[in-house]
Amino acid sequence: MTADPASALPLAQLDDQQFQRILVVVAHPDDAEYGISAAVSMWTQRGIEVGYLLATVGEAGMQRPPEEARQIRAGEQRHACDIVGVEHLRMLDFPDGLVEYGIELRRAIAGEIRSFQPDVVISGAGELVVPWGIDHADHRAVGLATIDAVRDAGNQWLFTEQLDEGLAPWEATTLLLTGTQPSHFIEISNTGVEKAVASLAAHQQYLADIPDHPKPEEFIPEMLAEQGKAAGVPYAMTFRVPM
Repeated sequence: MTADPASALPLAQLDDQQFQRILVVVAHPDDAEYGISAAVSMWTQRGIEVGYLLATVGEAGMQRPPEEARQIRAGEQRHACDIVGVEHLRMLDFPDGLVEYGIELRRAIAGEIRSFQPDVVISGAGELVVPWGIDHADHRAVGLATIDAVRDAGNQWLFTEQLDEGLAPWEATTLLLTGTQPSHFIEISNTGVEKAVASLAAHQQYLADIPDHPKPEEFIPEMLAEQGKAAGVPYAMTFRVPM
């Protein structure tokens, strides 16, 4: 079973002084708002550009017809991005709940990496068992595909039709993974915690369709504080740095 990220010791402080552009890759609207957005708010405050790539629009995640849910979830994600200073938001059209690891998913993610040209890519680790239980199939597929797409994007012989369209191979220098044993942390300020709470709360109608879901203010600060304990700071967001 995957260890609780907050239990990994010792943790090193992430050297993010040279970060210029970061791409966060997740499966659904709201996925980035369970901790990552706290770190994002810290980075954008310093002038670092952060973009989000979502594999789906989350149309199967609400108690209402998918076409209606698509509009709601896209709008709420845009609001959540605005709260933490993210301007670049792209949502792909892979089917919510049925995302499969494969060439097409890798191709789409590699294309966005080549287009956005981040020096840092953040995604899930694609593990079956995570601290909160068995992870969603979409999360696993997107995490594994992102890990591979980081390498794919730098290979001039892969997805060459993207090069014909004007893109160029691009190699990110840093990959940060969540949902796995962490190695590094970024300290989160009180303001960062508040923005993390607000960014998840921006998914108001989505959360209202999950009546047993705790309110963001009831668990986001506690979650960041628990990770902070492992780092020796009041609040932190932790990552695995495999490269």
